[in-house]
Amino acid sequence: MVKKEVSRIRNRCKRREVHAKVKAEKKKVKKSERTKRQREALELGDEAPPKQVPRTLENTREVDETIVQPDDLEVVADEAEDEFQPYFSGKEIPKILITTRPRPSRELFHFVGDLMQVIPNAFFYPRKSFEVKAICKHAEESGFTHVFILSEKYKVCNGLLVSHLPCGPTVFFKVSNVTPGAKIAHHGQPTAHVPELILNNFNTRLGHRVGRFLGSFFPHAPEFRGRQVVTFHNQRDFLFVRHHRYVFDEKKAKSVPEINNPKKRKSAGDGSKAIAAGGIRARLQELGPRFTLKLRWLQEGTFDTKFGEYEWLHKRKEMDTTRRRFHL
Repeated sequence: MVKKEVSRIRNRCKRREVHAKVKAEKKKVKKSERTKRQREALELGDEAPPKQVPRTLENTREVDETIVQPDDLEVVADEAEDEFQPYFSGKEIPKILITTRPRPSRELFHFVGDLMQVIPNAFFYPRKSFEVKAICKHAEESGFTHVFILSEKYKVCNGLLVSHLPCGPTVFFKVSNVTPGAKIAHHGQPTAHVPELILNNFNTRLGHRVGRFLGSFFPHAPEFRGRQVVTFHNQRDFLFVRHHRYVFDEKKAKSVPEINNPKKRKSAGDGSKAIAAGGIRARLQELGPRFTLKLRWLQEGTFDTKFGEYEWLHKRKEMDTTRRRFHL
């Protein structure tokens, strides 16, 4: 009602002034209510009403029968025999061949360079005029375990095709929101240490399979001395990829001058007293690059668009009928 009354004011300056007052009053009321709830919670203690949880798309998602429970022995048995188990058990070390579309731009080469700093044991080979099947065959003969093929549009990477050798599967991701490491504020320089891997929020059977596919890119013997970590965070079927380094800052002792007591100031020599250090503070420094992946399809075997069978294919008109349905 107030909003309608404010909108009826024809003078723009007066309308802006009244709107600012109404907004400030709402903010004041909201703050007082929050303070009142906090005071009541302190007074009631354990008998305080539970904190209200805001409704989000995540906690109101559609019920999915394929969500994996932690004690699901069937999933554990399947994963113990799948094609990615040798990487997770340390029996095999991944070796990645990275190439691009024909005639790539300079910007795509820069993204390839950033990607090679994230994934250990990755090697770049120019695409030239070779077909994808020929590249996969040559990579298999040369001892590679994965083939990455990057595509681009308007000089920005927009697609990532990954084929696991020699028996598949093959996956295609849409790539978006690419930010090179050089353009990230206060970014660090990555080292050659094997990073720690974090796979977050892959809850369904499909999510588990995609998560294990992503995990097969990295050796599972992280060198913690390098303090580097690569994160694949799934939120609403968007996979946010980040590359960080742990930084530990030691809080130094502070010196505070004592000006109230001249006798102590003379005996102290420099007129100050030491305050003990407050321990060690941990923080994250982003190394880059940062980008987002969106699963489009998952295919059995190596790359074959004619006769290959799809394990999962994203069909927008059939699957994207509600915002509360997630597949990973």
